[in-house]
Amino acid sequence: MAYKRILLKLSGEALAGDRGYGIEPEVLSRIADEVCSIHQKEVEIGIVLGGGNIFRGVSAATRGMDRVTGDYMGMLATVINSLALQDALEKRGVMTRVMSAILMNAICEPFITRRANRHLEKGRAVIFACGTGNPYFTTDTAAALRAKEIGAEVILKGTKVDGVYDKDPMQHADAVMFKHVSYIEALKRGLRVMDATALSLCMEEKIPICVFNINVPGNIERVVRGESLGTWVTLESH
Repeated sequence: MAYKRILLKLSGEALAGDRGYGIEPEVLSRIADEVCSIHQKEVEIGIVLGGGNIFRGVSAATRGMDRVTGDYMGMLATVINSLALQDALEKRGVMTRVMSAILMNAICEPFITRRANRHLEKGRAVIFACGTGNPYFTTDTAAALRAKEIGAEVILKGTKVDGVYDKDPMQHADAVMFKHVSYIEALKRGLRVMDATALSLCMEEKIPICVFNINVPGNIERVVRGESLGTWVTLESH
């Protein structure tokens, strides 16, 4: 394995599969199998899940809902996804802790950096729920923040496409995928790597990002092995 400690960022939509809403059991099972596989190779794993498969605060705000209320509802959606993944992982023998940025002691632990690092050192997978715990901040920003706090060597962002393109590949057949791009170029060109806050934090802390297709079986392990896959975002474009 090329990395000892990683931060895996998965969108909520990744769990929905082709249904587009909710949690698809087959997809959840496959992702859990892949996480279990790299965990068995002694890779320490932190995971941040989005909640867009259940509720998206920004979309609700455009339809008249208060943005703060919508964002808190979105945070609760990430807890549902986190508990589902925890259950799937523990059924495979991977001890897993869900740590929430918002207190809900009956179902998950409060996020404390030292405790999170201790769990990782003991070989437990740690799922970080509720984003940063603050409205207006995305789970991308939470992923960048948690990656820094746990000392992750890399952020692996699983998406529905193969990497980062110069335009939406779903709408443009001539879209070109980058193999490498710098943080600055991604910010200047408005590339859909992560939101600007998350990207700026990664740039400041020199945390490399790999954007790859989560829907291709085995891709998580391929990236952790160091294979050339997806798009890499680093200080310099190659």
